Amino acid sequence: MQLEIQNKSYTTEEYLELEEKAEFRSEYRDGEIVPITGGTTNHNKITLNLAASLKIALRGKKYDVYMSDVRLWIPRYRQYTYPDVMLIEGEPVYTGINTTTVMNPSLIAEVLSKSTKNFDRGDKFLYYRSIPEFKEYILIDQYNYHVMQYVKTGEDKWLLTELEGKEKNLSLQTVDLQIQFSELYEQVDFTKKEE
Repeated sequence: MQLEIQNKSYTTEEYLELEEKAEFRSEYRDGEIVPITGGTTNHNKITLNLAASLKIALRGKKYDVYMSDVRLWIPRYRQYTYPDVMLIEGEPVYTGINTTTVMNPSLIAEVLSKSTKNFDRGDKFLYYRSIPEFKEYILIDQYNYHVMQYVKTGEDKWLLTELEGKEKNLSLQTVDLQIQFSELYEQVDFTKKEE
């Protein structure tokens, strides 16, 4: 006898209600709820290093830096997601009545893991590109000194810069900031294996 499995499609309202009560975070992908896996210590260190560099460099300027607890809504693709780092220029644009979900980052950074790297490089980047304010996408490898930087250069045009090696610097384009890899990867231990 074969069991029939039905996939339930959730509305955005159902997702938000479930997310409010959940003990762990999930993303919403056009009707599907996808649990977010836990991060590694290297993932956390890189995320914090980037967010701290942005926060210090932009102190007193009209930018907000958010880490992975702030949700992003992408209306065109009906996606709720939690980017590792988001930078918003000026005032955040919220969806709904609270301040848990934003819609207007100019820069998004994702720290790649084995389970998410293909999605982060592919469909997720496609979804992010539908955000009008979005101009820069940073993909950071947590296993090697390797960063992929996409910068919007015109309508439907993105320039890829790939940086590899311990002595490199990441020069952000949406803000005037250079981050040395020694700072970005500070205290990261490449010998530790992800479980």
